Amino acid sequence: MQLKVTNSPFTEEQAELINRLLPTLTEAQIQWLGGYLTFYRAGSAAVQGEAPVHANNTVGAAPQVLTLVPEIQTPCEATILYGSQTGNAQRLAGRLSDKLKEQGFAVTLSAMNQYKTNNLKKASYLFLLASTHGEGDPPDNALTFYEFLFSKRAPKLGDVKYSVLALGDTSYEFFCKTGQDFDKRLEELGAQRIAARIDCDVDFEESAASWIASVTDAVSASAQAAPASSGSVAVLTASASSEDSSEYSRSNPFHAEVLDNLNLNGRGSDRETRHLELSLEGSGLTYAPGDCVGVYPQNDPSLVEEIIDELKWNSEALLAVGKSGETSSLKDALLHHYEITVLTKPLMEKAVAFSGNSNLADLVKPENKQDLKEYMNGRDLLDLLRDFAPWSLTVGDIPALLRKLPPRLYSIASSYNAHPDEVHLTIRKVQYEAHGRERGGVCSVHASERLQSGDKLPIFIQKNPNFKPPVNPDTPVIMIGPGTGVAPFRAFLEEREELGVEGKSWLFYGDRHFVTDFLYQTDWQRMLKAGVLTNLDVAFSRDTEEKVYVQHRMLENASELYQWLQEGAHVYICGDEKHMAHDVHKALLTIIEQQGAKSPEEAAAYVAELQEQGRYQRDVY
Repeated sequence: MQLKVTNSPFTEEQAELINRLLPTLTEAQIQWLGGYLTFYRAGSAAVQGEAPVHANNTVGAAPQVLTLVPEIQTPCEATILYGSQTGNAQRLAGRLSDKLKEQGFAVTLSAMNQYKTNNLKKASYLFLLASTHGEGDPPDNALTFYEFLFSKRAPKLGDVKYSVLALGDTSYEFFCKTGQDFDKRLEELGAQRIAARIDCDVDFEESAASWIASVTDAVSASAQAAPASSGSVAVLTASASSEDSSEYSRSNPFHAEVLDNLNLNGRGSDRETRHLELSLEGSGLTYAPGDCVGVYPQNDPSLVEEIIDELKWNSEALLAVGKSGETSSLKDALLHHYEITVLTKPLMEKAVAFSGNSNLADLVKPENKQDLKEYMNGRDLLDLLRDFAPWSLTVGDIPALLRKLPPRLYSIASSYNAHPDEVHLTIRKVQYEAHGRERGGVCSVHASERLQSGDKLPIFIQKNPNFKPPVNPDTPVIMIGPGTGVAPFRAFLEEREELGVEGKSWLFYGDRHFVTDFLYQTDWQRMLKAGVLTNLDVAFSRDTEEKVYVQHRMLENASELYQWLQEGAHVYICGDEKHMAHDVHKALLTIIEQQGAKSPEEAAAYVAELQEQGRYQRDVY
């Protein structure tokens, strides 16, 4: 649209300038300009002796025009806070941040546990992106904010508009609980929901994009309805990651060539742990110690065949996979696109419509919640098909019934500086018997039984800024990583070796047997000899009559370990969340309590302070 001089109050020169400017403006710039002109007119009126209308819509003394302009340079401020182990929520928060910036918001990024909670009630808009960790718990660096929000100190938030994005996994009982808790609590505190909460499963991209669009639309509409407001937007996230500059990502994985695939366990071990070396050549992908690799594995071909045979389907039948409408054979779809080894509550509920067995409908009733949980534990799609026949399923029903095969995340076990254009992974084979059949981990069995040198594996890099070595290379580090939990510490120490770091380092490692299960033993020995690794304490639980674990080695070295803490050491834990991480945390509290002559409450406060300072970091699963 062109402004014509004949039907406007502008001169020809002014009209020409406006016509040159308007086509270049974004929607956000146009909205901002409208607010600016409102304020400019108020300022001009003030100079002429009229009472001005201020940003808070009150009448007051007349300021100069020039003092008004800075007040409306940025109509709204977005504060983005994050906190979790894996990184998906921060990456999504980054997208929301970009959208808000396009609308003229100033954005501040900070960890959730670094957020000054006394600013909470000042926010006009509040957006929470929250992942759920473990058995329904908030992630580590969301804990303090979560506890504050549910405490008596939490303020009334009647002037706050909000929305929540919850991230989770439907294979867990407490799916998206943290996000749901936040949503409910904000409502209890009087905040006004402006966009509905969305609960995302492991395949979250599409749902998250929908939430971001609904939030930006709601904010835009709200800002237009109140152009004179200078409110702030707080975007609170529970995760941590950042986008990579490479063209390859979670939604567009790089097909990395397998350079090597070695079994780290010795002959006679009852365990099998694979060391994978993958090529990144030509990908543009880079990483830092503490980051993860997401692997898209392949389902077990024999399980796929059994499922197809059970339903008497044609393995070459075509079905649509993905949003772009591409087609795949049924066999390839079940191998590469859909999850078939885990039963979830949504899957069980959707399956009722295709089953002629009334027992399934009874099982998913709310009053049978515990029976459903027990049934799903350790069973897969083949069990479901066999236990609740007959079925009216067709090949075309598969995309609606099954969720996409989620990637598996593995801590990177190498330094990029030490191995340019390579990434190393440590993957322990999971295999067990349940309900009369042999079962196995999708990715670990794929890696151990079917992945050969020269094969290609779809991967992406997942950044994790919440599990990083100290910035100061002289800072002491204490690393606790039994079993495959030692993987990221190989990366930490390789990086220190490559950069010539001289700060002290202490590794606690444990497994079952010294002779067969000492992962990366030669690496640690070399690093000890070179001085890269200062202390190494090991615990092999099955080599002694009484089982000894890493937490016992920590307690045996309590005095020195506490001294390291007093010297500013950073503590890192990687591995099993259910047992090891809890036992190590308990041992750490005991050491601080006894060596520091502190009460249990003071020891807990000491550890909380370590977390606040980024000196206590966990990568647990």
